[in-house]
Amino acid sequence: MTQIAKKTVLITGGAQGLGRLLAERCVQHGAAKVILWDINEETLRETAQALGEQGTAIECAQVDVQDSTQIAAAAAKVLETQAVDILINNAGIVVGKPLAEHSHYDIDQTIGVNVLGVMHTTRAFLPAIQEHGGHIVNIASASGYLPLPNLTIYAASKWACLGFSESLRVELRDIPDVHITTVCPSYINTGMFDGVTAPIATPILDPDYATDKIIGAILSNKAILRMPRIVNLVPLCYTLLPQRLFDLVCGRWLGIYRAMDLFKGHGKK
Repeated sequence: MTQIAKKTVLITGGAQGLGRLLAERCVQHGAAKVILWDINEETLRETAQALGEQGTAIECAQVDVQDSTQIAAAAAKVLETQAVDILINNAGIVVGKPLAEHSHYDIDQTIGVNVLGVMHTTRAFLPAIQEHGGHIVNIASASGYLPLPNLTIYAASKWACLGFSESLRVELRDIPDVHITTVCPSYINTGMFDGVTAPIATPILDPDYATDKIIGAILSNKAILRMPRIVNLVPLCYTLLPQRLFDLVCGRWLGIYRAMDLFKGHGKK
Protein backbone atom coordinates (compact mmCIF):
# COMPACT_ATOMS: atom_id res chain seq x y z
CA MET A 1 0.00 0.00 0.00
CA THR A 2 1.21 3.50 -0.81
CA GLN A 3 2.09 5.67 2.17
CA ILE A 4 1.76 9.46 2.16
CA ALA A 5 3.40 9.97 5.54
CA LYS A 6 7.04 11.05 5.24
CA LYS A 7 6.84 11.07 1.44
CA THR A 8 7.37 13.78 -1.16
CA VAL A 9 4.27 14.62 -3.18
CA LEU A 10 4.16 16.78 -6.32
CA ILE A 11 0.82 18.17 -7.50
CA THR A 12 0.28 20.04 -10.77
CA GLY A 13 -2.43 22.66 -10.67
CA GLY A 14 -1.87 22.59 -6.94
CA ALA A 15 -2.66 26.20 -6.04
CA GLN A 16 -6.45 26.05 -6.10
CA GLY A 17 -9.51 23.86 -6.44
CA LEU A 18 -9.04 20.13 -6.25
CA GLY A 19 -5.26 20.47 -6.37
CA ARG A 20 -5.18 22.59 -3.25
CA LEU A 21 -7.53 20.22 -1.41
CA LEU A 22 -5.31 17.28 -2.32
CA ALA A 23 -2.29 19.21 -1.05
CA GLU A 24 -4.08 19.91 2.23
CA ARG A 25 -4.93 16.22 2.67
CA CYS A 26 -1.35 15.19 1.98
CA VAL A 27 -0.20 17.62 4.66
CA GLN A 28 -2.76 16.15 7.06
CA HIS A 29 -1.49 12.65 6.27
CA GLY A 30 2.02 13.66 7.30
CA ALA A 31 3.77 14.16 3.97
CA ALA A 32 7.40 15.19 4.41
CA LYS A 33 7.16 17.67 1.53
CA VAL A 34 4.47 18.86 -0.87
CA ILE A 35 5.63 20.42 -4.14
CA LEU A 36 3.10 22.61 -5.90
CA TRP A 37 3.18 23.48 -9.58
CA ASP A 38 0.75 26.02 -10.96
CA ILE A 39 0.60 28.71 -13.62
CA ASN A 40 -0.92 31.30 -11.26
CA GLU A 41 1.97 32.82 -9.30
CA GLU A 42 -0.12 34.83 -6.83
CA THR A 43 -2.45 31.97 -5.92
CA LEU A 44 0.51 29.62 -5.74
CA ARG A 45 2.25 31.89 -3.24
CA GLU A 46 -0.89 32.23 -1.09
CA THR A 47 -1.48 28.47 -1.03
CA ALA A 48 2.14 27.69 -0.21
CA GLN A 49 2.06 30.14 2.68
CA ALA A 50 -1.19 28.70 4.08
CA LEU A 51 0.01 25.10 3.84
CA GLY A 52 3.45 25.92 5.20
CA GLU A 53 1.91 27.08 8.45
CA GLN A 54 0.86 23.48 9.15
CA GLY A 55 4.41 22.18 9.54
CA THR A 56 5.03 20.33 6.27
CA ALA A 57 7.76 21.57 3.97
CA ILE A 58 6.16 23.29 0.97
CA GLU A 59 7.98 23.95 -2.27
CA CYS A 60 6.39 25.70 -5.22
CA ALA A 61 7.18 26.62 -8.80
CA GLN A 62 5.33 28.55 -11.45
CA VAL A 63 5.04 26.05 -14.29
CA ASP A 64 2.84 26.16 -17.38
CA VAL A 65 2.30 22.47 -18.16
CA GLN A 66 1.49 23.36 -21.78
CA ASP A 67 5.20 24.03 -22.17
CA SER A 68 7.33 20.88 -22.22
CA THR A 69 10.48 22.98 -21.84
CA GLN A 70 9.20 24.45 -18.57
CA ILE A 71 8.22 20.98 -17.37
CA ALA A 72 11.64 19.52 -18.14
CA ALA A 73 13.47 22.38 -16.42
CA ALA A 74 11.27 22.36 -13.32
CA ALA A 75 11.44 18.56 -13.02
CA ALA A 76 15.22 18.55 -13.36
CA LYS A 77 15.46 21.12 -10.57
CA VAL A 78 13.29 18.97 -8.30
CA LEU A 79 15.21 15.79 -9.06
CA GLU A 80 18.56 17.42 -8.30
CA THR A 81 17.84 17.17 -4.58
CA GLN A 82 15.02 14.65 -4.05
CA ALA A 83 12.87 11.87 -5.43
CA VAL A 84 9.16 12.36 -5.97
CA ASP A 85 7.24 9.53 -4.33
CA ILE A 86 3.73 10.54 -5.43
CA LEU A 87 3.02 12.52 -8.61
CA ILE A 88 -0.52 13.85 -9.01
CA ASN A 89 -1.26 15.15 -12.52
CA ASN A 90 -4.17 17.38 -11.57
CA ALA A 91 -3.79 20.50 -13.75
CA GLY A 92 -6.68 20.86 -16.15
CA ILE A 93 -8.81 23.38 -18.02
CA VAL A 94 -12.23 23.31 -19.65
CA VAL A 95 -13.76 25.23 -22.54
CA GLY A 96 -17.50 24.57 -22.57
CA LYS A 97 -19.08 25.67 -25.84
CA PRO A 98 -19.82 24.33 -29.32
CA LEU A 99 -16.77 23.39 -31.33
CA ALA A 100 -17.48 26.03 -33.97
CA GLU A 101 -17.09 28.69 -31.25
CA HIS A 102 -13.69 27.43 -30.12
CA SER A 103 -10.66 29.39 -31.18
CA HIS A 104 -7.68 27.42 -32.40
CA TYR A 105 -5.93 28.56 -29.22
CA ASP A 106 -8.76 27.04 -27.12
CA ILE A 107 -8.12 23.71 -28.77
CA ASP A 108 -4.33 23.88 -28.45
CA GLN A 109 -4.51 24.98 -24.81
CA THR A 110 -6.99 22.28 -23.76
CA ILE A 111 -4.98 19.49 -25.36
CA GLY A 112 -1.74 21.08 -24.16
CA VAL A 113 -2.76 21.14 -20.50
CA ASN A 114 -5.05 18.11 -20.22
CA VAL A 115 -3.10 15.70 -22.41
CA LEU A 116 0.43 16.79 -23.27
CA GLY A 117 0.98 18.27 -19.81
CA VAL A 118 0.13 14.93 -18.22
CA MET A 119 2.34 13.02 -20.63
CA HIS A 120 5.37 15.29 -20.41
CA THR A 121 5.20 15.64 -16.62
CA THR A 122 4.91 11.89 -16.20
CA ARG A 123 7.78 11.32 -18.63
CA ALA A 124 9.99 13.76 -16.75
CA PHE A 125 9.66 11.91 -13.45
CA LEU A 126 9.15 8.35 -14.71
CA PRO A 127 12.78 7.14 -14.84
CA ALA A 128 13.32 8.08 -11.18
CA ILE A 129 9.99 6.53 -10.18
CA GLN A 130 10.88 3.33 -12.02
CA GLU A 131 14.20 3.21 -10.19
CA HIS A 132 13.04 4.06 -6.67
CA GLY A 133 9.33 3.23 -6.74
CA GLY A 134 6.43 5.63 -6.62
CA HIS A 135 2.81 6.35 -7.40
CA ILE A 136 1.44 8.34 -10.35
CA VAL A 137 -2.11 9.68 -10.14
CA ASN A 138 -3.78 11.02 -13.28
CA ILE A 139 -6.97 13.05 -12.92
CA ALA A 140 -9.02 12.08 -15.96
CA SER A 141 -12.83 12.34 -16.03
CA ALA A 142 -16.03 10.40 -16.46
CA SER A 143 -16.24 12.32 -19.74
CA GLY A 144 -13.48 10.01 -20.94
CA TYR A 145 -16.13 7.32 -21.40
CA LEU A 146 -18.88 9.04 -23.38
CA PRO A 147 -19.66 11.81 -25.85
CA LEU A 148 -20.52 15.24 -24.44
CA PRO A 149 -21.98 18.04 -26.54
CA ASN A 150 -20.37 21.45 -25.90
CA LEU A 151 -17.42 19.66 -24.34
CA THR A 152 -15.97 18.14 -27.48
CA ILE A 153 -12.34 19.11 -26.96
CA TYR A 154 -12.42 18.62 -23.18
CA ALA A 155 -13.99 15.16 -23.57
CA ALA A 156 -11.44 14.26 -26.24
CA SER A 157 -8.63 15.33 -23.91
CA LYS A 158 -9.97 13.13 -21.11
CA TRP A 159 -10.42 10.15 -23.44
CA ALA A 160 -6.73 10.62 -24.26
CA CYS A 161 -5.75 10.98 -20.62
CA LEU A 162 -7.64 7.83 -19.68
CA GLY A 163 -6.06 5.84 -22.51
CA PHE A 164 -2.60 7.12 -21.66
CA SER A 165 -2.93 6.39 -17.96
CA GLU A 166 -4.32 2.89 -18.36
CA SER A 167 -1.78 1.97 -21.04
CA LEU A 168 1.03 3.18 -18.80
CA ARG A 169 -0.33 1.14 -15.89
CA VAL A 170 -0.16 -2.04 -17.97
CA GLU A 171 3.24 -1.10 -19.39
CA LEU A 172 4.66 -0.78 -15.86
CA ARG A 173 2.75 -3.67 -14.28
CA ASP A 174 5.84 -5.82 -13.69
CA ILE A 175 7.91 -3.13 -11.98
CA PRO A 176 7.75 -3.54 -8.19
CA ASP A 177 6.51 -0.61 -6.12
CA VAL A 178 5.31 1.44 -9.10
CA HIS A 179 1.59 2.20 -9.11
CA ILE A 180 -0.76 4.12 -11.42
CA THR A 181 -4.16 5.40 -10.38
CA THR A 182 -6.59 6.90 -12.90
CA VAL A 183 -9.34 9.10 -11.44
CA CYS A 184 -12.58 9.47 -13.42
CA PRO A 185 -15.02 11.73 -11.56
CA SER A 186 -18.20 13.35 -12.78
CA TYR A 187 -18.56 17.10 -12.22
CA ILE A 188 -16.90 18.36 -9.01
CA ASN A 189 -18.14 21.56 -7.40
CA THR A 190 -14.83 23.44 -7.45
CA GLY A 191 -15.99 26.33 -9.66
CA MET A 192 -14.49 24.83 -12.80
CA PHE A 193 -17.95 23.67 -13.90
CA ASP A 194 -20.10 26.48 -12.52
CA GLY A 195 -23.52 26.48 -14.14
CA VAL A 196 -23.46 22.84 -15.21
CA THR A 197 -26.72 20.92 -14.80
CA ALA A 198 -26.19 17.63 -13.02
CA PRO A 199 -27.56 14.65 -14.99
CA ILE A 200 -30.24 12.57 -13.27
CA ALA A 201 -28.67 10.05 -10.84
CA THR A 202 -25.27 11.74 -11.12
CA PRO A 203 -25.02 14.47 -8.50
CA ILE A 204 -22.36 17.15 -8.64
CA LEU A 205 -19.65 15.93 -6.29
CA ASP A 206 -18.68 17.71 -3.11
CA PRO A 207 -14.98 18.65 -3.36
CA ASP A 208 -14.10 17.29 0.07
CA TYR A 209 -15.80 13.99 -0.70
CA ALA A 210 -13.95 13.72 -4.01
CA THR A 211 -10.64 14.58 -2.36
CA ASP A 212 -11.09 11.94 0.34
CA LYS A 213 -11.95 9.30 -2.27
CA ILE A 214 -8.81 10.14 -4.28
CA ILE A 215 -6.61 9.96 -1.19
CA GLY A 216 -8.21 6.63 -0.32
CA ALA A 217 -7.49 5.34 -3.82
CA ILE A 218 -3.84 6.35 -3.47
CA LEU A 219 -3.47 4.65 -0.10
CA SER A 220 -5.06 1.44 -1.40
CA ASN A 221 -3.24 1.43 -4.77
CA LYS A 222 -6.55 1.43 -6.63
CA ALA A 223 -6.08 1.27 -10.39
CA ILE A 224 -9.23 3.17 -11.41
CA LEU A 225 -11.44 5.39 -9.28
CA ARG A 226 -14.79 6.26 -10.82
CA MET A 227 -17.13 8.50 -8.85
CA PRO A 228 -19.93 8.55 -8.01
CA ARG A 229 -20.43 4.80 -8.20
CA ILE A 230 -22.95 5.01 -11.01
CA VAL A 231 -20.10 6.06 -13.31
CA ASN A 232 -18.97 2.43 -13.15
CA LEU A 233 -21.99 1.58 -15.32
CA VAL A 234 -21.16 4.10 -18.05
CA PRO A 235 -18.52 2.05 -19.93
CA LEU A 236 -20.80 -1.00 -19.84
CA CYS A 237 -23.87 0.90 -21.06
CA TYR A 238 -21.93 2.68 -23.79
CA THR A 239 -20.49 -0.61 -25.04
CA LEU A 240 -23.61 -2.79 -24.86
CA LEU A 241 -26.45 -0.46 -25.78
CA PRO A 242 -27.12 0.38 -29.43
CA GLN A 243 -25.86 3.88 -30.02
CA ARG A 244 -29.27 5.40 -30.69
CA LEU A 245 -30.67 3.81 -27.53
CA PHE A 246 -27.75 5.12 -25.48
CA ASP A 247 -28.29 8.59 -26.92
CA LEU A 248 -31.96 8.43 -26.00
CA VAL A 249 -31.74 6.92 -22.52
CA CYS A 250 -28.48 8.33 -21.18
CA GLY A 251 -28.10 11.38 -23.37
CA ARG A 252 -31.65 12.72 -23.35
CA TRP A 253 -33.69 11.04 -20.59
CA LEU A 254 -30.92 11.17 -17.99
CA GLY A 255 -29.80 14.61 -19.16
CA ILE A 256 -26.15 13.86 -19.89
CA TYR A 257 -26.23 15.66 -23.23
CA ARG A 258 -27.91 18.74 -21.71
CA ALA A 259 -25.53 19.15 -18.78
CA MET A 260 -23.56 22.00 -20.38
CA ASP A 261 -26.55 24.05 -21.58
CA LEU A 262 -26.18 26.64 -18.76
CA PHE A 263 -22.44 26.30 -18.21
CA LYS A 264 -20.58 29.39 -16.96
CA GLY A 265 -17.22 28.14 -15.68
CA HIS A 266 -14.61 30.13 -13.76
CA GLY A 267 -15.12 33.87 -13.94
CA LYS A 268 -17.93 33.84 -16.51
CA LYS A 269 -21.15 35.77 -15.92
